[in-house]
Amino acid sequence: MPARTPVPHRPIGSATRGTTNPNRLRRMDRWIAAAHQGALRRSADPVAVDLGYGAAPWTAVELLGRLRRVRPDAAVVGVEIDPARVAAALPYRRDGLDFAHGGFEVPLAAGRRPLLIRAANVLRQYDEDQVAAVWDRLCGRLAPDGLLVEGTCDEIGRRHVWVALGPEGPRTVTFAARLASLDAPSDLAERLPKALIHRNVPGEPVHAFLRDFDRAWAAAAPFASLSARQRWIRTVSALAVDWPLADDVRRWRQGEVTVRWGALAPRG
Repeated sequence: MPARTPVPHRPIGSATRGTTNPNRLRRMDRWIAAAHQGALRRSADPVAVDLGYGAAPWTAVELLGRLRRVRPDAAVVGVEIDPARVAAALPYRRDGLDFAHGGFEVPLAAGRRPLLIRAANVLRQYDEDQVAAVWDRLCGRLAPDGLLVEGTCDEIGRRHVWVALGPEGPRTVTFAARLASLDAPSDLAERLPKALIHRNVPGEPVHAFLRDFDRAWAAAAPFASLSARQRWIRTVSALAVDWPLADDVRRWRQGEVTVRWGALAPRG
């Protein structure tokens, strides 16, 4: 009796809209390269996954370049649930860059576990009550010192908020912006990840954080005459009095602030 051809498993998840632009994820990538550089340098297999890269492979190509500034032999696999997008990306394959058809199962070679999974603008289309299961599945695929970065940004990458998770679960939330584009820090609320965007209501920690952020921004208005960066640094320094920040002025200068997940986690 002839052996059966294995039936391929259906990828887990749904196709995104696929919109993407060159340099859209530069703020997230810059943070990853700084925050995860120790693990990148230690890893015996520094492979990253760009999950749901979209209709064009620009974000995967750019991620490889940014990681290789830290680890010259880093590799990136772009994973897309739409096979037509994978086919369109194949001409961009080269040493250290490949593309695969799949979803939240993260289809790498048997036994290979990614040091990084970046999922940008993927979960925004899902229901809030689906997020925890997706996080658990993706964290379960990580290498022991791996990192999942999941978040949302605007179309050209001026405003971005992401959650960083390890194999044990969520660790931090990072707010990042082109500071000249902000009227107030709460402008970033529209880019909160799915786990938080519906929690920006009175009584929830993320709402209180953004309220305090706006108040500190208003109090730091005199520093705007020096620069938007100086106003941001002054604002974040004031936030650090009452909120558990996970970074310092070196990252604040980049228009970022990172907060411990436990301080912003949804109630209940």
